[in-house]
Amino acid sequence: MDYSFTTGKERTQVNLQATTMGDGLVVRIFNENAHIGAVSIGEYDFTNQRASVSVVTRLGHKDDVVAQKAAHSISKFTRKTVCVVTGIHLDNITTDEMTRILENSDQLLKELVKHLTNLD
Repeated sequence: MDYSFTTGKERTQVNLQATTMGDGLVVRIFNENAHIGAVSIGEYDFTNQRASVSVVTRLGHKDDVVAQKAAHSISKFTRKTVCVVTGIHLDNITTDEMTRILENSDQLLKELVKHLTNLD
């Protein structure tokens, strides 16, 4: 199954696309300057009932903040393995724009989790 969500406007618009892969999920979170900035893997530990995340970040990128939160949230609420690839870049980003991008990313995560958990 495929999912696609977009929120925000102009420079702070963020997109999320997700595709099922076996019993897991591959998620991409990006803006108009899409790239691979960070990759995270979230996995649910049924024994300890918690999600665990590993993150790899490219040099000079800060996409790990979004990637880690996304992998953790999705894995925690769906109890599935997830791979998240993030690539959000803005030249001369302001503090306000950064805040709005993080808020938009959170909104997209909530929307995806809502759809995924309603399927089970």
